[in-house]
Amino acid sequence: MKFSVSVFVALAFVSLPSSVALSRDSSSSAAAQEPLKLILGSPNFGSWKGVISSADSLAPGPSSDFSDYLVLAADRTKRPDILRAFKPYRGGWNITNNHYWASVGFTGAPGFILAAVWILSFGSLLVVYHCCKWRVCEKAKGSSYNSRRICLILLIIFTCAAAVGCILLSVGQNKFHTEALHTLKYVVNQSDYTVGILQNVTQYLSLAKTINVTRFSLPPNVLGEIDKLNVNLNNAAVTLQETTTDNAAKIKRVFYAVRSALIAVATVMLILSFLGFLLSLLRHQHLVHIIVVSGWILVAVTFILCGVFLILNNAISDTCVAMKEWVDNPHAETALSSILPCVDEQTTNQTLAQSKVVINSIVTVVNTFVYAYANTNPSPNQDHYYNQSGPPMPPLCSPFDGNMEDRECSSQELSISNASSVWESYICEVSQTGICTTVGRVTPEIYGQLVAAVNESYALEHYTPPLLSFRDCNFVRDTFESITSDYCPPLVRNLRIVNAGLGLISVGVLLCLVLWVFYANRPQREEVFADPRPQVKDGPFVNGLDSHHHSGDESKLSA
Repeated sequence: MKFSVSVFVALAFVSLPSSVALSRDSSSSAAAQEPLKLILGSPNFGSWKGVISSADSLAPGPSSDFSDYLVLAADRTKRPDILRAFKPYRGGWNITNNHYWASVGFTGAPGFILAAVWILSFGSLLVVYHCCKWRVCEKAKGSSYNSRRICLILLIIFTCAAAVGCILLSVGQNKFHTEALHTLKYVVNQSDYTVGILQNVTQYLSLAKTINVTRFSLPPNVLGEIDKLNVNLNNAAVTLQETTTDNAAKIKRVFYAVRSALIAVATVMLILSFLGFLLSLLRHQHLVHIIVVSGWILVAVTFILCGVFLILNNAISDTCVAMKEWVDNPHAETALSSILPCVDEQTTNQTLAQSKVVINSIVTVVNTFVYAYANTNPSPNQDHYYNQSGPPMPPLCSPFDGNMEDRECSSQELSISNASSVWESYICEVSQTGICTTVGRVTPEIYGQLVAAVNESYALEHYTPPLLSFRDCNFVRDTFESITSDYCPPLVRNLRIVNAGLGLISVGVLLCLVLWVFYANRPQREEVFADPRPQVKDGPFVNGLDSHHHSGDESKLSA
């Protein structure tokens, strides 16, 4: 069960967009060009954990100064720690801490203790019953009519209680299974959204390597940085997608296994309760004994399942509370800091600055071509002549100034969003030699190169902010907030229904087992419903009285 819960939580973390982290160099000049680096923040992927070039680029992890450390779900997790001689655990929610799991495991102790007590106590009772069977049978035969009737009524009540528990268990496990799959689907969808963003950025970055407007292209250093970003983003998308798919499949198998086990328990217990009741009514003592032994083992299994689901209930509740507290303090130093690192504002700004540099470089390439080639009227003997003519093309607007601050476009400049459609009217028709035969400033081939450059700028301008929101933990915070508000309550509620069903089955069948043995050894049917008043038995003295009485009657008749 620890595995299933940890895998679920790990998948939730690794499949969220915050699993891609940025790193920065100690040098400020190199930091502006430091590429994205992948980090999968899950304890299940040890080789990826903590792959960060500089620790100061992340939200601070646990330190010796606990004054700034936020213990998640502190009130809920104050439980005895089995690994520390049952001393109180005060470390809060932390799935990477064995002491946390030891404290959560302690919450299932009632079910496990009941299972052990039941196995020993009822086993001893069965041994005593078989060793002293004749005494039990004599007491049963001598029991009163009212006690046998009360026993029958109790059997009916406890059998109905067990049946109600089976129904609760079936309904609860079905709802829990549905809600668990919905939660998993939501997390996977969030992962798919992240992968889609990364793949879109990767595709547009791949286009940057082909940007070549006639003789103008991006500087080699910018192309190098684009290549690094492209490789890292592609690796992040592929790894994230594969990890999410693999973990989702494992979790689904766990969910279906749990569902099958609960359905089997509900079905077997329902059949067992009614079969035992029927056999006890028909006085099939040997069959009743077989049913009793089977029920003895199954009740112990049910108590163990109660303990397991108590652990699962507390683990999920702890996780939901921890997520809620982290949502309120996303950048606080918590147990999630080593699992879900968030990039600080400085690194985010450096990444944004790098994307702005690339956008300005692309705009510079485009505008250099517009002013030096497209809007000139060269003579036919010049190398950049292709018979361009007509009104001059408007240049592309750079959304950032020299200090990488936002700027407004002038009326003569085109924004990145509408430049492609406006430039389409400046395309000329060309001959087989590539010379314009109509009025126009660009050939279709050059127009395609311009569109590629604009698309690259558009991609960086529109897809970088969502990626940065991942790094700011905003997207993760929204995801966790949705999970805690929409998915946690039904999960916890349905787990309680499952526990209630298991408890009702355990108690109902447990009490039925005791009554089956005694009720199956009751007297014959006709004796049960006979007049409970004592009957006069035959004997020598009684026969003598009867003989005397009859002889007296005969004498009277003869007289």
